[in-house]
Amino acid sequence: MRGRETDSAVRRAFCAAAPHTAPIFAGFWFLGLTYGIYMNAAGFSFWYPLGMSLAIFAGSMEFVTVGLLLGAFHPLQAFAMALVMGARHIFYGLSMLERYSGTGWKKGYLIFGMCDESFSINYTAEIPPGVDRGWFFFFVTLLNHFYWVFGATLGGLLGQVIRLDTEGISFVMTAMFVVIFLEQWKKEREHMGALLGVLLPLCCLLLFGAERFLLPAMGAILLALTLLRGRLSKGVRT
Repeated sequence: MRGRETDSAVRRAFCAAAPHTAPIFAGFWFLGLTYGIYMNAAGFSFWYPLGMSLAIFAGSMEFVTVGLLLGAFHPLQAFAMALVMGARHIFYGLSMLERYSGTGWKKGYLIFGMCDESFSINYTAEIPPGVDRGWFFFFVTLLNHFYWVFGATLGGLLGQVIRLDTEGISFVMTAMFVVIFLEQWKKEREHMGALLGVLLPLCCLLLFGAERFLLPAMGAILLALTLLRGRLSKGVRT
């Protein structure tokens, strides 16, 4: 009897969570597809986007990792880049401490799978009465993760089977960061965060040169965003 009750609770949580993730599917599928094709164009088989999307699950970092894999071995630079690009998850995690409490074994996966979209849904969603919140959070995270893995793997397979003209596809990463920058610009009233993201790297480029500016620039951005977090949050349009 208890097993049936558990199965019923899991099904209810899945049915409640799935509609919230439906809009994420189109974006994750298309961007993941692009990432898989990009990996194939760079010379990697479909196993790479499959494995990396499963283990990393950080879209922008996965695009950057392509260049890291093709370039010289700089583990410190790779670590610092991943830290800075994912630093916002520190604040996400602090916001979800209470909401994820009491989720048991699921909490580890919820921490691993926290992306912007899963955070937004799990933080704001009104969970229907009678639905287990731990399973609800779990399925939101799992479904979003699956969408990304599916798109990336499909892109890697299509890149191997179908001969596509991939000239210029490497520009997708640059285009993606331009879009992120424009979105940040639109959200801010004072544009301080966006300007810091441009001016600090330019200063580091002038000071340290093109080959050594990356780590100082990322460190400066992380420090500035941490120190100015209060002011930056007030300047965001709601």
